[in-house]
Amino acid sequence: MLFGKRKALVKRILIVEDEPLVAFDNEVMIGDAGYTVVATVDRAGDALTILDRELSAESGESEEEVERGVDLVLTDIALAGERDGVELAREAQQRGVPVLFVTGNPPEGAEELALGHLLKPYSDRQLKAALKAVDRFLSGKEVKEVEGLVLYASARSTAA
Repeated sequence: MLFGKRKALVKRILIVEDEPLVAFDNEVMIGDAGYTVVATVDRAGDALTILDRELSAESGESEEEVERGVDLVLTDIALAGERDGVELAREAQQRGVPVLFVTGNPPEGAEELALGHLLKPYSDRQLKAALKAVDRFLSGKEVKEVEGLVLYASARSTAA
């Protein structure tokens, strides 16, 4: 299969965003791009509950019966509740789930916690291109530049 299409690594995305309109737009854009939105939540605690549920195999269910897992967490930094996107990224990293920050102001030390960040505001085209770039990045492939997207070189070694 010389010219076959490469299997995507990012298929199931958890959206964590506290702005309802941005969350809704992300959900629609990501779904339209062919990804599965696992859930859309506005709190880090809710996101962690979903991660734990999705990452643990339910007894009696085979993988063919129910598709599970989270391939990417797309999170803002400022979230509802006491915990923020940085804390969520730290927890997701411990669970082996990559994170892409979507924010207007990336935090100090973000390169230690996430694959990169996509600057807000972004368009439908930018978000879809960023998700494709993240998939290529996780595959160890060369990534084309995407406006507003910064992928951290330090994340490449942990992603490969």
